[in-house]
Amino acid sequence: MSYRPRALIVQLPTWRSHLLLVLIMLSFAGMLARAIYLQGIRNDFLRQKGESRYSRVIELSAHRGKIVDRNNQPLAISTPVESVWASPADVEIDQEQTKTLARILDLPGKEIRKRLGEEGKDFVYLERQLPPDVAAKVVELKIPGIFLQREYRRYYPSGDVMAHVLGFTNSDDKGQEGIELAYQNVLAGIPGSRKVIKDRLGRIIEDVESIRTPKPGQDIVLSIDSKIQYLAYREIKNAVEANKAKAGEVVVLDCRTGEVLAMAGVPTFNPNNREDLKAGLIRNRAVTDNYEPGSTLKPFTIAAGIETGKYTPDTVIQTAPGTFTIGRATIHDAEKSGALTVSQVIQKSSNVGASKIALSLPPKTMWEMLHDSGFGTPPDSGFPGEASGRLRPYESWRPIEQATMSFGNGISVSLLQLARGYTIFADHGVLMPVTFLKRDAIPQGRRVISAKTADELKRMLQMVVTPDGTAPLAQIIGYNVAGKTGTAHKVEGNGYSAHRYVASFVGFAPATNPRLIVAVAVDEPSNGKYYGGEVAAPVFSRVMGGSLQMLDVPSDAPPNNVVMPGKTVKEAM
Repeated sequence: MSYRPRALIVQLPTWRSHLLLVLIMLSFAGMLARAIYLQGIRNDFLRQKGESRYSRVIELSAHRGKIVDRNNQPLAISTPVESVWASPADVEIDQEQTKTLARILDLPGKEIRKRLGEEGKDFVYLERQLPPDVAAKVVELKIPGIFLQREYRRYYPSGDVMAHVLGFTNSDDKGQEGIELAYQNVLAGIPGSRKVIKDRLGRIIEDVESIRTPKPGQDIVLSIDSKIQYLAYREIKNAVEANKAKAGEVVVLDCRTGEVLAMAGVPTFNPNNREDLKAGLIRNRAVTDNYEPGSTLKPFTIAAGIETGKYTPDTVIQTAPGTFTIGRATIHDAEKSGALTVSQVIQKSSNVGASKIALSLPPKTMWEMLHDSGFGTPPDSGFPGEASGRLRPYESWRPIEQATMSFGNGISVSLLQLARGYTIFADHGVLMPVTFLKRDAIPQGRRVISAKTADELKRMLQMVVTPDGTAPLAQIIGYNVAGKTGTAHKVEGNGYSAHRYVASFVGFAPATNPRLIVAVAVDEPSNGKYYGGEVAAPVFSRVMGGSLQMLDVPSDAPPNNVVMPGKTVKEAM
């Protein structure tokens, strides 16, 4: 009998082989069912995977609406540019191509490699808003996975002249400042998209379908007049340079409609080139900054006094000896005048006279005059960042505070607020709403004082620009002018600076039938002159005179109406 090893005679149970066969058959059945499901019933998954290798959905930028001035001159327009983007997973680039691409895009080579090496991203920008000729050089490299995308870049023809009004947009074409920000929802369109087929080099070889048609933004017509804007900018820039000032602003209003015809300030910036832009240059100081207005506020105090019936233009106020002590504080006049009529208090800009009138009124009466004239609340022009100013509740006023507020200390305003406030004197007692958009009709204003009081203040304000007033330099050949000077010490710490001032002038013309209001403020003049009548009034004269001529406003005075004094111009602070 032959010997057979025990391991060779052990047999597997039959059921195990059957089970193995069943499992194999089930696996094949499962794979067959999965194949039928993916390729027959739900083939969209595989189709999407396949299409992802050659199909792209491209976003189509919407054209941003234009901004034009009241005469349809372009102020902000969008020009087509190209942006370079990449799909990192699809990029095939060698070291030499990386160097060439970096040189074209003016980027470090390591920055290119860093962006192309971002894992998990299907879309990265390499550079935004390139000129077409530069973008063409990128295309010539024929690098797979690197593509171009059409976008729009904002261009501002007026440059720094209109920068503070218009603001600017960012690289995504969204408004960041000024009108661009205020009307972002109107100017911005709705982006579209389309589906295309591209080859491995990123070239579009077939336009498959339009998914969403882009909707362009709406155009905006501003109230600004470009010619008056340039005039205002030129004059305030020259004044700031001549007086070695820190800054300066000008506002020009149409007092009939409340439209802002010009708003210029320096220092400014070029919105077309913001590489070295400093944050402090961006803000529109005429709208966003508060300052103490000084004597330009005196007409409102006088108006409050006349409205009560206690005073008339001829009421005499004793201002001798040129000082007025209230508690431990003393108020001074720049020039001692003795007995003055109310009209002369305005003409000579007497702090003592204004203080005595203010203290004879209930605090509530004076507060209501200032509040109803728009102080302490935003002017509601629609411009972003509007300052409301500072007007404290009258219940907390002390006598010295009420007195100093009568000549513009202890209260803060923006230049736009102040210009708007003067509409009550130019428009027969009605406060007009202001706007940066062109109006087709005269809006409804709000009455603040009677027409009689407004006309009396108008006559008083004309006395300011006479040889005996504080602002003869505000006179304009062929036009009667009404206005008021201001020279305010700047707040410093818990008190006032002895040598830092804001020189200002606000006025309107032609005085007999007002058309324009011009407000001027020069911050910290430091070239020997600092009175509003010396620094700001000449700017007013040139801006107002030029603007009236541009608008072809008829003259209301003879050509020899300008008479200058034979001595240095001074005014009260």
